[in-house]
Amino acid sequence: MSVQQVESLWQHRAACRGPNHGIFFPPSQIERRSEKRMREKRAKEICASCPALDACRSWVASLPTGHVSGVIAGEIHKPMYLKKRRHP
Repeated sequence: MSVQQVESLWQHRAACRGPNHGIFFPPSQIERRSEKRMREKRAKEICASCPALDACRSWVASLPTGHVSGVIAGEIHKPMYLKKRRHP
């Protein structure tokens, strides 16, 4: 078994796998703000009880900022192009 295979084993235990994986990412159509909040809340609840949460957090922390988007490791991540710029 390769190192890459061993490191990805946590993904097989992740609670976000399966038929409801879509709630962790924005839909392709426009969603209402209330729908977005409910979707993200439910995704965070699933993350909170996930047996792979610590490994997922480590994985996300190892990636460049803005590399992932959606609810990952119990937090909302936005792609770099959506992050607001700070103006002096």
